[in-house]
Amino acid sequence: MVPGLTSKPQTGHLVRDYVELTKPRITWLILMSTAIGYFFGLPRSSGWRALLGTIHLVSLVHTIVGTCLIASGTAALNQWYERDADRSMRRTARRPLPAGRLSAERALAFGVALSIAGFVELWLGVNLLSGVIGAFTLASYLFLYTPLKQRTWWSTTVGAIPGAMPPVIGYAAAAGAVSREAWVLGAILFLWQFPHFYSIAWMYKEDYARAGIRMLPVVEPDGRSTARQIVVYGMALIPVSLTPALMGMSGIVYGLGALVLGLWFLYSGVRVALDRNILRARSVLMTSVLYLPLIYGLMILDRPGL
Repeated sequence: MVPGLTSKPQTGHLVRDYVELTKPRITWLILMSTAIGYFFGLPRSSGWRALLGTIHLVSLVHTIVGTCLIASGTAALNQWYERDADRSMRRTARRPLPAGRLSAERALAFGVALSIAGFVELWLGVNLLSGVIGAFTLASYLFLYTPLKQRTWWSTTVGAIPGAMPPVIGYAAAAGAVSREAWVLGAILFLWQFPHFYSIAWMYKEDYARAGIRMLPVVEPDGRSTARQIVVYGMALIPVSLTPALMGMSGIVYGLGALVLGLWFLYSGVRVALDRNILRARSVLMTSVLYLPLIYGLMILDRPGL
């Protein structure tokens, strides 16, 4: 019997364990951001008709599949690397590796296979640029962000860089280049991550402390610095989120909607700064989960030329 595995794992349970390694609840946000980047990488005059055309539709499918494979491989390799830390945290102790349902060897092979397949899919199915950006995303996440989590709370800032790459991958896939529009989309996602992940870190700071992960709420348990970071990045997100309207990527309806959404997001951050508790932190998290698809939806629906 392979160590770390049950003697006769059921096929259905084994499939679910492999799927769990890919963190599908996070992957869908990544793919949504990638699709937005692809959409804005198309010529402005093309609109939905070109997007639904055979050439672009096939390219979009390759982009989504390739990004999904790389994101899933990154998630699996991250869980392989952090399997001991995950064993120390209540929220992650039931994952396949710390729970002993999968061996580290199989998880490693699975993650490597997915990552290579994702790069090849982007390279050969779309273009080399999108594949290189995908590889950079994986490498910076695994070799910079992941090990830094047990050394410094600045790991969150480092991790936000690969976290901002999905729309850049999508844009590069559609346009074959990366322009300022791609970086604006990446900047919105970059800033959005801080309130989102700091609220998660706040909610599970005891877990992170047990695992030796030096998130900001662990380093400074009173929550003042964490609340300040949430508010500061929430404030910075508002003008950056208005940039697509100023650049002509989207119209006035988007601009007004982005302003309202940004103020709502910031309000949730201000509330947690005034009343520092888990309930307020959870409110920031829920607001962040709603904010992203809403602002993306406005951005698409109000794009000039559609």
